Amino acid sequence: MGLRQTLAFLLYEWLDADELTARSRFADHSRETFDAVFDTCERIAREKYAPFNRTLDNEEPRFDGEKVILPKASKDAYDAFAASGMLSAAQDYDIGGMQLPYTVESAAHTFFAMASVSMGSGMLTVGNANLLMVHGTELQKKVFALNEFSGRWSGTMCLSEPQAGSSLSDIVTRAVPDGADFESDPLGPRYRIKGNKMWISAGEHELTENIIHLVLAKIPGPDGKLIPGTRGISLFIVPKRMVDTDGQLTGERNDVALAGLNHKLGWRGTTNTLLNFGEGKYGTPGAIGYLVGRPHEGLSCMFHMMNEARIGVGMAATMLGMAGYHASLDYAKNRPQGRLVGPAGKDPAQPQVRIIEHADVKRMLLAQKSYCEGALALELYCARLVDEQHTGQPASANEARLLLEVLTPIAKSWPSEWCLEANSLAIQIHGGYGYTRDFPVEQYWRDNRLNMIHEGTHGIQAADLLGRKVLMSGGEGLKLLAARVNATIERAIQRPEFAQDANALGKALEQVGSATKSAWATGDAREALANAVPYMQAFGHMVIAWIWLDVALSIPADAAHEPAHVGRLAATRFFFRYELPKIGAWLNVVVSRDPTCADVPEDAF
Repeated sequence: MGLRQTLAFLLYEWLDADELTARSRFADHSRETFDAVFDTCERIAREKYAPFNRTLDNEEPRFDGEKVILPKASKDAYDAFAASGMLSAAQDYDIGGMQLPYTVESAAHTFFAMASVSMGSGMLTVGNANLLMVHGTELQKKVFALNEFSGRWSGTMCLSEPQAGSSLSDIVTRAVPDGADFESDPLGPRYRIKGNKMWISAGEHELTENIIHLVLAKIPGPDGKLIPGTRGISLFIVPKRMVDTDGQLTGERNDVALAGLNHKLGWRGTTNTLLNFGEGKYGTPGAIGYLVGRPHEGLSCMFHMMNEARIGVGMAATMLGMAGYHASLDYAKNRPQGRLVGPAGKDPAQPQVRIIEHADVKRMLLAQKSYCEGALALELYCARLVDEQHTGQPASANEARLLLEVLTPIAKSWPSEWCLEANSLAIQIHGGYGYTRDFPVEQYWRDNRLNMIHEGTHGIQAADLLGRKVLMSGGEGLKLLAARVNATIERAIQRPEFAQDANALGKALEQVGSATKSAWATGDAREALANAVPYMQAFGHMVIAWIWLDVALSIPADAAHEPAHVGRLAATRFFFRYELPKIGAWLNVVVSRDPTCADVPEDAF
């Protein structure tokens, strides 16, 4: 079954996405308009992305001393994507958008991620512009955000620094007022930025006429020193090329210089850069930056973009896993090897069978299906929550907001771990051929390995989940999630074929809830968070089990014999039989607050 059929079932039969058209914002749309968007995106992905996935892997970005050079296919794909209007798909009509539900926009992006994830489809540009639409001034929206939505300019997020990595408290990029009249600049209070930013995706290229960097930096206090911690962080718009208030290039280059390209394991089609701000390469030292929002509130602004990026990374991981699953499924259906074991053993006189007929290969295919389609359902569920948050009634919108807070670490981290495992299984199904570049699965694995680090490592997401998200608002988000899980259990328990799974899910939910309390029993954050990653793994497996059971319940009983539904029900059974039982081992160390990892002395290594 292809991606399009899977999306149609999840969107229309499970999530009832077409019911969103009853809301005033989406009233001009219908299932037909949604499908027309998918038609366009699927065609562009098929024609402009998929044929060049290996090209981008082989022809890495290079710097000729003046500009970054990418394969021509990158420019062709970007232009086709921008022309499709997908950069502004969810935006208002009056700024050139389509007012599509985010659920539909998210589903449309799956075609590009599956065809060639490192070709890019504007995730950072859209996130950058969305942030400015919320936190920017009217002129900042008009000059910067709208030109990003149109595809004329692209955007980045510049957080990490070489010496700080993910520890944003330790950034040392500084911003000082640019002249006595710095507050009077119509584009925003004007500062001079000096510092270095590392791991900046799409930080330098020639795909667009300008690149808009959103940069975290610290404004020194009255004593000239940087404020310790995250309290001193502010956010700035730093264009690569200077612009006027009409959004036209002035011809002046801002003081942002490419210091080097990072050569990565995967995602090789996307430039990854070290940028120097304010070294004086382009005129007066100090890159011009315009303040976004209020001073010292930059991190809260940036989280708007970071959360979008985390869900985007989860979807990218999901679709890389899906690409590997489809490739290995095709291989398994066509590769003859070995013979089946009968009552008398194997008969070498019989012809070889296709490897999909072997039980262990079916196991690996079912594992991939359960991981990837389960993750896709989770990502689309989260996208549906975004629409509810923005267009639902106040009480429902607030529930969606709290649920998203709890689910975002899972939506980012779970696919980046388990869809990577799917890619590993895809290689295994290919056998020795899986390690060669004659088949695409080794590239899918390399590309996907980056997603466990993209936008916050596993450890960061786990600490966010157990240290903040399940506790915030008195645990209200966790309670809401538990209520939704229990509602699914109540529906499932009424159907004999799902009763066993319903009971297993109920037990898993109880285990997670009990482990949450045990982790914080002493109130000592060091003890509670020592095993945050196993906690997150168990939490994620419980969530995916819930998602699968809910999906299975949406299958009409009289259609359960159809091949696509047989596959979904088999994937559900597989997850409950083979995967959900793992959570006990993960939670044992959480419940006991096991100190093994935290207490081992450095010299023991």
